[in-house]
Amino acid sequence: MAISQELKASLIKKFGGDSKNTGKVEVQIAILTAEIESLTKHIVSNKKDQISKRGLFQKVSKRRSLLSYLKNVDIVRYRQILKDLEIRGN
Repeated sequence: MAISQELKASLIKKFGGDSKNTGKVEVQIAILTAEIESLTKHIVSNKKDQISKRGLFQKVSKRRSLLSYLKNVDIVRYRQILKDLEIRGN
């Protein structure tokens, strides 16, 4: 369910530019997307796990609010992150 440290470190390096730049909005969105994909696979095989489903909904909500913030601040970065992470079919 949780993503590996190696995957998280590679996402931070790819979207943050530096291995310590974890506060950048793109990094947070990328990590949330990886966690959402992991939780989705878990929930497909464990349909009655309501706690994980609630956690998934919370992560989707957090990612949505971060994407909304990024869209209001910088539309170019918003479109680029949607394209890089293949969110919303854009």
